[in-house]
Amino acid sequence: MKPTGPIIRVLIVDDSGVIRAFIRAALARHPQINVVGEAGDGVEALRQIAALRPDVVTLDVEMPNLNGIGVLERAAGKVPVSFLMVSTLTQAGARVTFEALSKGAFDYVAKPQLPTAASRPEFQRHLVEKVLAAARAKGQTRQTLLRCAGGSAPRLPPNRVSGWVVGIGISCGGPQTLHEVLPMFPSDFVPIVVTQHMPAQFTGPFAKHLAAGCAMRVKEAVDGEPLAQGTIYIAPGSHHLRVVRRGMQLGVQLDGGPLVSGHRPSVDVMFSSLASTCPTRTIGVIMTGMGRDGANGIVELARAGAITVGQDERSCFVYGMPKAAYETGCVQHVASATEIPARVASLLQRSRVAAPGAR
Repeated sequence: MKPTGPIIRVLIVDDSGVIRAFIRAALARHPQINVVGEAGDGVEALRQIAALRPDVVTLDVEMPNLNGIGVLERAAGKVPVSFLMVSTLTQAGARVTFEALSKGAFDYVAKPQLPTAASRPEFQRHLVEKVLAAARAKGQTRQTLLRCAGGSAPRLPPNRVSGWVVGIGISCGGPQTLHEVLPMFPSDFVPIVVTQHMPAQFTGPFAKHLAAGCAMRVKEAVDGEPLAQGTIYIAPGSHHLRVVRRGMQLGVQLDGGPLVSGHRPSVDVMFSSLASTCPTRTIGVIMTGMGRDGANGIVELARAGAITVGQDERSCFVYGMPKAAYETGCVQHVASATEIPARVASLLQRSRVAAPGAR
């Protein structure tokens, strides 16, 4: 098969020879990817980065001499390289992964607990997708990191709207984007439900990671809990998040059923539930990510009377999900990542002035 784009040069960094071989095998068949080298620790990784100038580095966290965080501190933003963390599927691995993302890593892929032939197809699919995305986003991650560090996204003024829900669907590039965007909402904002494609072991630590920078309360959603003003609910990685009505109260329903649109949790499931439950008091937001999860849900929301917002191509790490949604013709507003909170707040205020107490 001939390559369909520029060749992407990849450096594999892991202290396990078995894992390095597993990653190499997972990348070997893609015509656009060329593994140019390997390193067994962080010190050697820095030498190889300087000598080989790869486009993407797959980076382990725990390594002798210098760990993955140390590599990022020395290299992220200083050379035109995207770092993709290869993380263990544990809560401890999640915490270190989110630290890595805050230090300039592009994204992560979960390391299989047993690197066998049986685990290769799914790992290969995720790894290849994210290597391709990381190559396209070279340099963009560092710009986001600098914007966060510089405090260039001020918090919005206090909110004066209630009775509404904001639903956010997001995937690849989501952790950095949400870390930049969610702190802009004030502490009394309407409930926000978030479906971020992420393993089950990661969503709890991810919520805590976000909470450290947000005025709103951030938590992993729990089945049966009511939606409360001033709270952001993160869908658990093991369940779809639905918003349901219980009497006069909206609440969370978690669904461990089959994958929908290739995912669990699925943005389509969350948007569909909002379209059924409270469409005229919902703003649905579709943001950076691969694939088309959320596109069908955006159609349902718009047809049911909800307000829909899509992230623009320029600010997306991966313009996949927002593009698929936009092409349905049902995205009513388009804005950059950092403009979305103010746009959402403005739309809420506009609806309040137009019809107080209702949409």
